[in-house]
Amino acid sequence: MPMRVGSSRRKGIAAISTLFLLVLLLGGIIALKFGVDRVPRQKIPGAAIIYIPSGKYLKYATFGYSSLVADLVYLWAIQYYSTLTIVDRYENLEHIFSVIAELDPRYQDPYEVGALIAVYEARDLQLAYKILDLGLAKNPGQWIFPFQAGHYAQMAKDYERARKYYQKTMRIPGAPDIVKRLYAASGFMTMDLETSWKTWREIYETSPDEHTKKIAAKHLYRVKSALDLTILREAITKFKDHYRRYPEDLEELVQARLLPSLPRDLDGKDYVYDREKGEASAPTIWWKK
Repeated sequence: MPMRVGSSRRKGIAAISTLFLLVLLLGGIIALKFGVDRVPRQKIPGAAIIYIPSGKYLKYATFGYSSLVADLVYLWAIQYYSTLTIVDRYENLEHIFSVIAELDPRYQDPYEVGALIAVYEARDLQLAYKILDLGLAKNPGQWIFPFQAGHYAQMAKDYERARKYYQKTMRIPGAPDIVKRLYAASGFMTMDLETSWKTWREIYETSPDEHTKKIAAKHLYRVKSALDLTILREAITKFKDHYRRYPEDLEELVQARLLPSLPRDLDGKDYVYDREKGEASAPTIWWKK
């Protein structure tokens, strides 16, 4: 019995000693930060973070408390990146958040916040993608990372990139149903109309929700109209090139054997034709259906 008490006491002393050393280490880091922050920033750009080593090596110095240190670095980073007087603070954004990721790969918030800072403050979309890609690499079961990357790409009207990220998101279990709709919508914007039609059709046929079916029906109308109008406009262009005028009506395209028959919209209605401008259009505005 005395041996067990002694052993427990030694373990307790060792744990307290380790924690004390960790506190000293962090205290030294904080003291160094305050000292460096007093140096005029115009003389040493980025000086406030030169003391932060690679996360791989910093992890060894945490004595098993890497998650705690990740929390502290993250809290420091929030304060650091909200200090507007540090004009060069974004230069090492990737390094700071990669350190946190190395210390605690499962810590989800820093990836999301780091990407937010990159997008809305640093105005660096590529960096936001890098941070979110890192989050996905460290946490392959978390759909939120490619989903947010797709959202940022869509905001930037980079629909091809958005579609790829949404496709990644769809493959991860637990991803919300709306991702498939976003994927289909991005496909339309890249003019991959065949894939967009197929995806919206699948959504329409499999969704138990009538509201979602209605949304899918509107987009199906939009996709079919885009396909049909592309065919009509090509035929009108060929007609004008040959006859040096626009056709009087769309039937002339069939008579001139440029089309086997005239397409109709998803409701079975004829497309509208302006013979003065030689333009065809859908009889219904898709989002008003």
